[in-house]
Amino acid sequence: MRIIASAMIFSAAIAASAQQQPIILHNAALVDGTGATARQHVDITMHKGRIESVRPAFKQAPSRVEIVDCTGKTVIPALISAHSHLGILLNNADPSPDAYTTENVTAALNQFERYGVTTIVSLGLNRDLVYELREQQRAGKLEGATILTAGRGIGVPNGAPGLNVAPDQVYRPATPEEARKDVNELASHHADLVKLWLDSGHGKIPAMSPAIYTAIIEEAHKHHLKVAAHVYTLDDARSLVNANVDILAHSVRDQAIDAAFAQSLIQHKVWYIPTLALDEAFYLYAASPEVMQSAFFKQAAGPQLLAKLTATDYAEKTLAAPQTEQAKKDHVIAMKNLKMLSDAGVSIAFGTDSGAVTGRIPGFSEHRELEDLVEAGITPLQAISLATGESGRLIHELNPHLNVGLVKEDYSADLIILSADPLMDIRNTRRIDAVYHHGVLVPNTPPKN
Repeated sequence: MRIIASAMIFSAAIAASAQQQPIILHNAALVDGTGATARQHVDITMHKGRIESVRPAFKQAPSRVEIVDCTGKTVIPALISAHSHLGILLNNADPSPDAYTTENVTAALNQFERYGVTTIVSLGLNRDLVYELREQQRAGKLEGATILTAGRGIGVPNGAPGLNVAPDQVYRPATPEEARKDVNELASHHADLVKLWLDSGHGKIPAMSPAIYTAIIEEAHKHHLKVAAHVYTLDDARSLVNANVDILAHSVRDQAIDAAFAQSLIQHKVWYIPTLALDEAFYLYAASPEVMQSAFFKQAAGPQLLAKLTATDYAEKTLAAPQTEQAKKDHVIAMKNLKMLSDAGVSIAFGTDSGAVTGRIPGFSEHRELEDLVEAGITPLQAISLATGESGRLIHELNPHLNVGLVKEDYSADLIILSADPLMDIRNTRRIDAVYHHGVLVPNTPPKN
């Protein structure tokens, strides 16, 4: 037996070999992802990638185990992003149709994982390469955050998503029949879910017709696949819910949500992913440049994005842009709607749209989203529960073989050790001592300041 003062001293290779014997995270404060208050003086035993037990801290150390002393530290489940993207940006900075490569996608997966986000749903705009990468992960041949994927996703010709991606990253059917064919192709690849875009971009681009999105939802359900929809307006959200969509993949941002709509989400068992960091990213770095001062941010952003965000004319141009005022208004409405739906008891999952556009940064944006959730009026405990246990429920619905999001027996050993209490200050989720994914220590976790 060895007692280790800090898990960070291990390399990934040592951590992997250590899984030949159990690892005990000893004497931790535990926030387990269920929404229950923190438990003190807890031992968490990990073995063969799973959580073997959660018990009161031992009085006498057992033999033939690896012990990580967590006295004074808090353990939480690793974060889950149910709405992120891969392979759209080069170096987190530049959108490019050439970005969807194994090298670039793997770099993003590793960055998510280092920042404590160990499971992601890549919600559309994937090349078919994603299925190969997912299989490599399942065979234990590819590291990084665990991928669930919606494959390419489905838009309409000349419509959303209006991003700089290659034609083979999104389906664009013109008829319901073509849409059904695209869903069947997704099903043949064993996509984890289906994604659709129907938004008109404030009337600037063609919207998806009800006939097409109804066909998508019906065909997906025949294959037992859930459907997530990009949404902006309340009217579109209502229509989607009536058409039996399963997930609203963004906040309603054009107006306040009423109690009747909240009740309809509950009755139809629709998940709501607020992605509060989405609109904020359009202006955050110009309006609040102090956000960029931490090493935690700088390492996530990388040199190319930092150069863009700190250019002499960036702040002035950004704050003067017409879309900035709209983004600020959208963010305020999204925050209010999130609080209302949370209070009403709607099923809410965690996501950020990270990786989709410049400024939505894998890993960093998830910690920023936690801050936004608290600013919107929910507690740090509720925010952590959304990002872990609640999102884990959604992941399990998408793939019943995955048990993630809770510190509980037989769940995947995906954990973050924090050096400060996140229930006292949600920003303490950035105080990462160590990340474990499938019980293996993740190397090169980010700086704490």
